[in-house]
Amino acid sequence: MDFLTRHSAVGATFIGFLTLGSCAPGVPAPGATPTPTTSNAAGGHRSIPLILAADEGERRVRRVLGGAPLIIKVDRQTAGAPEFVMAYEALPPGVAIPPHRHPGADEIIFVHSGTGIAELGDKSSAVAAGSTIYIPRLTRITVRNTGTEPLVIVAIFSQPGFEELLRDTSVPEGQPVLPLSSAELAAIRARHLGHVIYELP
Repeated sequence: MDFLTRHSAVGATFIGFLTLGSCAPGVPAPGATPTPTTSNAAGGHRSIPLILAADEGERRVRRVLGGAPLIIKVDRQTAGAPEFVMAYEALPPGVAIPPHRHPGADEIIFVHSGTGIAELGDKSSAVAAGSTIYIPRLTRITVRNTGTEPLVIVAIFSQPGFEELLRDTSVPEGQPVLPLSSAELAAIRARHLGHVIYELP
């Protein structure tokens, strides 16, 4: 049983409240019956309202950020969601999300557990379980785990796009996790400049 599963008592309630997606593309959560209800004007697809447990979703492992476990809960691929994106990630101690900006989407980070420091624009503040960070588009953000336990966060985006960088910098759970080279990481970031701009390439 992994960290995200073991520490999901609060997260299950929180995520169950927010989540609209399925466990994997085209696969509903256990016991759920997919019922298309909302038309996606962008491509004619339909979203499926579902409830996920804390450990359900597209489970991946990052090839950056110290091999952080990642679950993409809701996006166009997993849920047919035309706008919202939701992900769940556990940053290892000492690891930081590098400074960046999202040019086309607002973001909310909810801290499920752990402790850290968030730098938002020109502000810096300690964060812990229950903290919420609202990040308007084009606002600089970086978050560092300053504790001795994983910093588990929920990230919600108002528009799609960044989730594809998450996929490009991770592998499905169970596959070998090979760290990205500097050149590989720079090439991936260059492909996603419309959705995220890092201070360093």
